[in-house]
Amino acid sequence: MSEIFSMTGYSSVQGTVKGQNGFTVTVKSVNHRFLDLHLRLPSQCDALEIQMRRVLKERLRRGHIEVTLQLERKASGAMQLNAELLAGHVQAYKEAAALYGVVAEPDLNSMLRLPGVMGAESSIGKDDAAALESAVMEQLGPALSALNEVRAQEGMVLAAELRRSMERLGVLAEEVGELRSGVREAQFERLRGRIAELLQGAQVSEERLLAEAAVLAERSDVDEEVVRLRTHVESFLAMLEEGGELGKRLDFLLQELNREANTLLSKTSGATGSNGLRITELGLEMKAEIERAREQVQNLE
Repeated sequence: MSEIFSMTGYSSVQGTVKGQNGFTVTVKSVNHRFLDLHLRLPSQCDALEIQMRRVLKERLRRGHIEVTLQLERKASGAMQLNAELLAGHVQAYKEAAALYGVVAEPDLNSMLRLPGVMGAESSIGKDDAAALESAVMEQLGPALSALNEVRAQEGMVLAAELRRSMERLGVLAEEVGELRSGVREAQFERLRGRIAELLQGAQVSEERLLAEAAVLAERSDVDEEVVRLRTHVESFLAMLEEGGELGKRLDFLLQELNREANTLLSKTSGATGSNGLRITELGLEMKAEIERAREQVQNLE
């Protein structure tokens, strides 16, 4: 049996570059129809992003994945002035002052506080990009292993709940199967009486009346729906036992189960008597159980 993964998980690992500069890799996953990768990396890590995306696609199949790389800043790191950005702010200030006829000088203290003008020196310089890539890729594997461990634990919980849902559906289908014969006979007699009433005085043979009533009763029989419900439940449980990437396949099977439940309800909508009413109740319970299962399946990879 292959592991069943939830699409919900979280992991965080730390590492160092050349034993000195530290970094943290965080991976967060939530459900999504496809594999949707979002990487938040420092600006000098374009080459690293390509490598990380390749590994992520190899290790993950579905989910909205957010990967964040944070570099540690030196506690005593020197502050750096972005002179080019500051000059741009000063020039823009002077142009605006001239445009509106304002006589004033820019406040240097305020300008130094503008985003990006001053900043602490990054602990990872441009010359260390190759070392950073190697160190991060070395830690990405453990980060994904930790993520998949969390996702596998959640997957086990979801699979157990889905098995219970299928067991409940199986019990409901069994009860419908036991009640269907009584409902069919009651519908046959009701139809027979209605046809006789409508054709009162007309010359129609008893055999013809019985044949027409039998056809109508047969159309309202739910035996085929019960058989297909049981078959789909068995297939669903077999897939859970097999494990692996199941989310889309199980979702499709639940659509089939829901279709059979709808057909069952439409066929018995006019059924009377305790058996008919009970089958309607069972059909509604089936739909509620199927909907609960679908909510769980949406989180499976």
